[in-house]
Amino acid sequence: MKKLALVVAMFLVAGLAFGADVDGKWTTELPGMDGAPMKIAYTFKAEGTTLTGSTTGPDGTQTPIKDGKIDGNNISFAVVLDFGGQEMKMDYKGVVSPGEIKLTMDMMGQPMEMVLKKTQ
Repeated sequence: MKKLALVVAMFLVAGLAFGADVDGKWTTELPGMDGAPMKIAYTFKAEGTTLTGSTTGPDGTQTPIKDGKIDGNNISFAVVLDFGGQEMKMDYKGVVSPGEIKLTMDMMGQPMEMVLKKTQ
């Protein structure tokens, strides 16, 4: 019985060490300027502790993520947008769980929370 408990404990620890599965496509809806919902999509790929991918806005423009990191179930990355030569950086931090990611985006000191749902 002790051996079984030890084996189960080892699998649980191994699962925590590798973290949640972030690979794939994720979406969320945010309120737009006119109050209508805007769909935002994210594509992520984990390679060790490095997170790569992109985000796609409601206009279909794809922007790569930068400085992506993974630490267990925690992720962080940045998105830099160019508005006519004026850069705007948004920093994201979140927690991955099966089927969803709870993210906080910080843009110019203003945090915004969102939940991404896995689509693929």
